[in-house]
This record gives sequence, C-alpha cells and structure tokens, in this order.
Amino acid sequence: MVLDFKLLQLETERLVLRLLDENSAGLVLDYYDRNDEFLKEWEALKDREFYTVDYHRETLRKELSKMTDGGAFRVWIFKKENAFSRTIGSIGLNNIIRGAFLSCHLGYKLDTNEINQGYMTEALNKVVEFAFVTLGLHRIEANILPRNVRSMRVVEKLGFYNEGLAKKYLRINGAWEDHIHMVLLNEAME
Repeated sequence: MVLDFKLLQLETERLVLRLLDENSAGLVLDYYDRNDEFLKEWEALKDREFYTVDYHRETLRKELSKMTDGGAFRVWIFKKENAFSRTIGSIGLNNIIRGAFLSCHLGYKLDTNEINQGYMTEALNKVVEFAFVTLGLHRIEANILPRNVRSMRVVEKLGFYNEGLAKKYLRINGAWEDHIHMVLLNEAME
C-alpha cells in the first residue's frame, strides 16, 4: 500500500492530526520544552542534543522515510482553534509489521495542560480507525506503565484489553519498568 503521507491530515470534532516534516522541528521542540518535566516520568532519558531544532529536524526526516517505507506512522495533534501554531501531542504507530502479523506498537503523548479533556481518546479513536481501515492492520499493541492510570483509562475506553504484564519491559527515566500489555484487535478482519 502506497500512501502520500505529505498530504495526510485526519480530523475529529475538535482536533486536526497532521504529519509534520522537518520544517516543523521548532513546533516539536516547543512541545518537548513545555512538557519536559511532565514527560520524564513516562519516557526514556534524553540527552542535551534532544533539545535542539537540528535533532528534531533529523528525527522528522527519518520518520517520514519510515512512513514512506510502511514501517511507521506518526501524527501530531493540534486543536482546531490553534491554526497549527502549537502542537498538543502526538500519536505514533511503530514497528508496523506486514505479512501474517499485521501488527504495530502504539505510542502517544499529550501536553500536560491538555490532559483530562478527552483529547487523547478523541485522537486515538481516529488513529485506530486509520490503522484498521486504511493501513489494514489486525492488531495494535500498547504497553503502559501500571501507575499510568490515565493512559490505561484511555485505551480501555477504546476497547483495548489486558494481555498480561511484561516484566522490566522498557527503560523509563533511567530504570527498567514493568508494563501492562494492552491489545486491540481489528474485529472486522476475523
């Protein structure tokens, strides 16, 4: 399947989900600068280079290449009222595997000032639809820290179910952390 990701834009009632290219590196850096302290609890440690426009320019370039090759998909979340001047988060489908597996790993993050307003549920619902209908995936996997109650609530609302605990699954903020393995299946493919 070949998609023109440069033209891709998904919309919900309150949000626009857009692919960003290297010209938007400043927007991405601004997001991480605003949310640095909030994200530390949930993500891997970052070095100083991460907090540069050049780093995000190169990352966005690599992401577009992975999307073109079919191995990933990432959109950045904007409120319609912001007219693309400020991103409030992102959603990524990583490690997309075709063939008999038709699966991916889901990752997402939201601005600390935008949580508990339903934005992530709204955006994820649209990305799940895109993954199942347009990308033709059968399985989406999300691995969530047990203490991340908000994130668990979001995926449970979308129908994800618990497949078990992955011990010391990811290195988060410098420590190996257990994660709950949540899964959503494309029932239309059964």
